[in-house]
Amino acid sequence: AQQWATDVALPVLPSIKAKKVFVPTGFSGLYIPEYQEYFEKMKTWMKEYDMNVFLSDDYRDINFAKENGIEKRTLIPNGAGEDEFLGDGDIQIRKKLGIRDDDVFILHVGSHTGVKGHAEAIEIFRKSRIKNATLLIIGNRCGVGGCSISCNGRSRLFNRSPLRWLDRKKILVRELGRGETVDAYKAADLFLFPSNIECSPIVLFECMAARTPFLTSDVGNAAEIIRWSKGGALLPTRKDVSGYGLSTVNVAQSAKMLADFIGDKQQRKQMAEDGFAVWKDRFSWEKITLQYESMYKKLIN
Repeated sequence: AQQWATDVALPVLPSIKAKKVFVPTGFSGLYIPEYQEYFEKMKTWMKEYDMNVFLSDDYRDINFAKENGIEKRTLIPNGAGEDEFLGDGDIQIRKKLGIRDDDVFILHVGSHTGVKGHAEAIEIFRKSRIKNATLLIIGNRCGVGGCSISCNGRSRLFNRSPLRWLDRKKILVRELGRGETVDAYKAADLFLFPSNIECSPIVLFECMAARTPFLTSDVGNAAEIIRWSKGGALLPTRKDVSGYGLSTVNVAQSAKMLADFIGDKQQRKQMAEDGFAVWKDRFSWEKITLQYESMYKKLIN
């Protein structure tokens, strides 16, 4: 929803004779005044589709469907691929990036859009009372309006501080290839994701596939993913119920939670194994692909 390739088709749905499938991915503009007419019409448009696929059973898009009598709906979640995460990589990302073997390795993956929680992750890491740790932020630049420049500036200031002689912490901001990113998932001790807006964060499924526990803001259906997997925990989060529904973590409380989490190696290990087992059973793209294929075949027949 809310992008031209779908929007251009919406007014002519009744004249399209082929089977039609709609994957809303969150309805981020549902409470934006400019979208009021759009979503009023959406109540009818969704009934024109042969199936509406939702990534979550409790988020604004599927709740909108339930409240407006959209009966043709199904749940098919996001996931991560066995082809990427079950293989053995030989990139040795710690060595390549100069991350010490005895460092706690904390990872964040997300483009520099300005709403992936990079600033919050840096502040949580800065305030957290941990030592001998590296925070790696992997993300591609997003042009004007993104946070790439500010993230690099924040990391340089952090790394140059005299305090680093005491706590031996550092921040790396990198744009890496997919193979290197997957290797970083596998090598990390913890994934820190204080994002501001998501629908169903694929990065959390990738953490599960990599046997990496995660701390995430209460964003999109992150709480539901935790219920499904037991692979992570929620950071203390304030959610805006208006506009785009941005989530904002409490940095001070999150910093304490990060330190506690790092200190409990057994808990992290248990979450890693729980998340991996559930991912392998339910959330690999290989299994999810079969769900889509089955749905398409039923619609055609």
